[in-house]
Amino acid sequence: MIDIKKLRENPELFKKAAIDKGYKLDFDKFLAMDAELLQLRQLLQDLATEKNAAGKAIGKMKDATERQGAIDRVAQLKDDEKKYNDGIAELEPQFNEMMLRIPQPASPDSPIGKDESENVVTRNWGDLPKFDFEPKDHIALGTALGIIDQERGVKLSGSRFYVLKGDGCLLQRAIMALAHDMMVKKGFEPLSVPVITREETFMGTGWFPEGKPQVYQIPEDDLFMIGTAEVPATSLYMNEILDGEELPKKFVAQSLCFRREAGAAGKDTAGLYRVHQFEKVEQVIICKNDSAESEQWHQQIVKNSEELMQALELPYRVLEICTGDMGMAKYRMYDIETWMPSRDAYCETHSASNLQDFQARRLNLRYRDENKKVHFCHTLNNTVVASPRVLIPVLEQYQNADGSIRIPKALQPYMFGREVIK
Repeated sequence: MIDIKKLRENPELFKKAAIDKGYKLDFDKFLAMDAELLQLRQLLQDLATEKNAAGKAIGKMKDATERQGAIDRVAQLKDDEKKYNDGIAELEPQFNEMMLRIPQPASPDSPIGKDESENVVTRNWGDLPKFDFEPKDHIALGTALGIIDQERGVKLSGSRFYVLKGDGCLLQRAIMALAHDMMVKKGFEPLSVPVITREETFMGTGWFPEGKPQVYQIPEDDLFMIGTAEVPATSLYMNEILDGEELPKKFVAQSLCFRREAGAAGKDTAGLYRVHQFEKVEQVIICKNDSAESEQWHQQIVKNSEELMQALELPYRVLEICTGDMGMAKYRMYDIETWMPSRDAYCETHSASNLQDFQARRLNLRYRDENKKVHFCHTLNNTVVASPRVLIPVLEQYQNADGSIRIPKALQPYMFGREVIK
């Protein structure tokens, strides 16, 4: 949620931000509602002061006519109070709904662009693989090895589901363990979080209302299934005031994740790139309300993910995301795209976001500084690794001519010392 005071002070900044991010909003209507609500609340405050004074005065009045006039005035004040409260009750839901849809202005350093075609490549790492045989895609490799069974996954649950078997299951476990261990060694506190949470966690982290179509719901219990551990991990301290000495909070959370992929009909239906259920190791930072500090953490969490990809020896590139592709809540954003031979392209495997105080305002997540002053926190998040998507480059880049798969050196200790999947 944006800071309404900043919007009042500089509405043109927010109008431009909405245009840059591709949102069509009636700011004039919103500001008119805001002004009317402010006026109504001020009238209520003035009325309460007058009513309180009148109540005290009535008890001291001896003249019957004067006393009756004061009583009539209090009755009028009560009628006015109802009128003002009714006005607020009518305007407030509309105001709150619009407030939740106003995007955060992006960083001045973020590229201006309309969509993903205008994202900017900042750096590349690693050499693309070269094969002296005709390489197979991950489904052909995994099916032949008996480690991926997409056909039976579909039989069990429908399209975009799969089963990992034997060494496929072990390989995913190895990747998750490597990522988790790496982050714990960096001082991140491990979390095991619920994968089913309340609506307020989604609203607070900015997933709702915009992203609601992507989320699986459990209407009987008014609960929702997470698409990332960012939701519960960032919400852990919602409606609390932390001691500034406790910050930064550095979390690493491994969880199952679920996404409906609404609107993706016919897109990436083959293979493991776009699925409904997956596993992810997520890093979350909650830090002080300091732009320099949160920017420093943003660079660090990107670096953490790069170190994992380098450990797996997978070529990748880092993109700075333009305004039109970063979504409503983001202040600044990077993606890491990893080379996938079967797609003949770099494809997204990580997304790193600095949200400044946008989520914290919605979550009422605050801290008290050394001067006892209360501030909203800054929050950041980034994927450490997500599977089965990461299995695509691992299987395809490490394949041999005979269809076997070399196990990356970094994973061999987690695969009982084995070097090859046959």
